[in-house]
Amino acid sequence: MNNHQPIMKERAFIILTNGFKDKLFRMAKRLLVSNEEAEDATQEILLRLWRNKNKMAEYNNIEAFAMTMTKNYCYDKLKAKETKNLKIVHSNYRDERTSLQKQVEAKDSLDWVGKIMDNLPEQQRMIIQLRDIEQYNNAEVAKVLGINETAVRVALSRGRKKIREELLKKHNYGVV
Repeated sequence: MNNHQPIMKERAFIILTNGFKDKLFRMAKRLLVSNEEAEDATQEILLRLWRNKNKMAEYNNIEAFAMTMTKNYCYDKLKAKETKNLKIVHSNYRDERTSLQKQVEAKDSLDWVGKIMDNLPEQQRMIIQLRDIEQYNNAEVAKVLGINETAVRVALSRGRKKIREELLKKHNYGVV
């Protein structure tokens, strides 16, 4: 072991990562759908961070770096599934509600927003997840996703508009 470089201790690492590991999980869940896969992805990212703990000081924002790692890891998992012709079917969520009747009876708007978000284009879904759910600002979202802030604003606006329209359709359908 090289005594010249400061190495992060386990306790400090846990304290640091506890502040954002739930965000990593939520991003992984949004992309991978399954709780198990999202947990595996989160653990893998934390393990990779731990293995490279001696390089942590090089990063300005470890949380943003970890979010980018999570996004890339999940994309790689999805690509691997596609190459095996195992398309991700967003059925895990639907399986929790076994019938259309139960879906219609669902009163919680957040459930509907989640369903609507599942049908948004991937970039809009990720931007809304990061901006509205994880509370990142536009510059941070742009950095995590590797796009410019204008693209973030446009996709965010379009995604929010689509969610609003779908919620209105759903609520108006129930009234008519």
